[in-house]
Amino acid sequence: MLRGGLAGYCCLAKNANIAKVMRDLGFLTEVGEDDPNAQFRSRAYYRAADTIASLPEDVADIYSKNGIKGLLEIPSVGKNIAAKIEEYIKTGKVRALEDMKAKLPVNIDELYGIEGVGPKTIKMLYDKLRVKNLADLERVAKEGKLRAVPGFTEKKEHDMLKRIEFFKRGKSRRIIGEIYPLIKQIEKSLSQLPGVKNAIAAGSVRRMKETIGDIDYLVTASDPEPVMEFFTKMPEVQEVVGKGPAKAFVRLASGIDADLLVVPEESWGSALQYFTGSKEHSVELRKMAISKGLRLNEWGVYRGERKVAGTTEEEVYQALGLQWIPPEMRENSGEIELARQSRVPKLVEYGTLKGDLQVHSENSDGTATIEEMARGAKAFGLDYVAITDHTKSLALAGGLDGQELLQQANKIRE
Repeated sequence: MLRGGLAGYCCLAKNANIAKVMRDLGFLTEVGEDDPNAQFRSRAYYRAADTIASLPEDVADIYSKNGIKGLLEIPSVGKNIAAKIEEYIKTGKVRALEDMKAKLPVNIDELYGIEGVGPKTIKMLYDKLRVKNLADLERVAKEGKLRAVPGFTEKKEHDMLKRIEFFKRGKSRRIIGEIYPLIKQIEKSLSQLPGVKNAIAAGSVRRMKETIGDIDYLVTASDPEPVMEFFTKMPEVQEVVGKGPAKAFVRLASGIDADLLVVPEESWGSALQYFTGSKEHSVELRKMAISKGLRLNEWGVYRGERKVAGTTEEEVYQALGLQWIPPEMRENSGEIELARQSRVPKLVEYGTLKGDLQVHSENSDGTATIEEMARGAKAFGLDYVAITDHTKSLALAGGLDGQELLQQANKIRE
């Protein structure tokens, strides 16, 4: 199969897009089918989605090189899933998914945006109360009908109303975990463009905030024009809001806004600091600069007209007499004083973690087997994990009864 023959498909079928299709298939299979094997099939989709989202190579590239055979070599991808990936790469859609969306009478995207509302909850709410959308859910909660659903209490009913209100207030923001694979996919695509030396998502993404309002991409490149051209014509882009010689604003098909700024390499550090934020942190740094007779902006640190720092973040902070501060701490909540005293703590990283004391397997509302989780924990360097599956008392999660719990314990001992 010729690589060039799939050039159009490769752009369309980014890993993040394919992963979302797999998650949607998993979700709708779990919600919309009463088949005893539906849960097994939905978990297969979820596993494939997780694998594809973290895959270092583009799935479309794998397909262009080796066809279906190449797709089948991807972990968690079997014949059925490979066929659907192939269909999406070729057409930009999956017929089975379109059919499921047409048949299921609930607004999945809307309801799934509420914290604590998953596939089983959505199905139960529809079966018991005919809840189809957010307005229905809010109505039955206000009418006191939600507590009649197994697994709900009066307190949980009140909590649901709070979550709905929070969701309605924060519609303009997205949970970072939901959008992170797409963010990193675009970041990777930008970094691989000819002439690009640095590419990163700054702002609240780099600070790893729980929710994000938009995405700020920062790039250094020898020539901004091809970067602008690529960014504004990505398949993920729904609308180009604005475009200049070195800056562009777009709205992605996922509904979130993204902007891109291309800066000179000598200003990379100062621009990265400036656009990472937070606003409060940056304002405090500018005050410090003024007190030292300096001027700080996105282009560098200046003494008069002479630039004294800006190529790296480290030298920007050093010019202000500060230890470098990790992005996650930049909230003007005491970190600057710690940096002044060279007492910035080392943050907890994945490699620091020794164990995980709450994981759910496929025996309740998880998507992986105990063996798969054990292998995953080992791959992450963990020493231990605690399997904390739900019991039957939580009807929404499809938990274990006493006998099943004993069987699970024996399996873990093996």
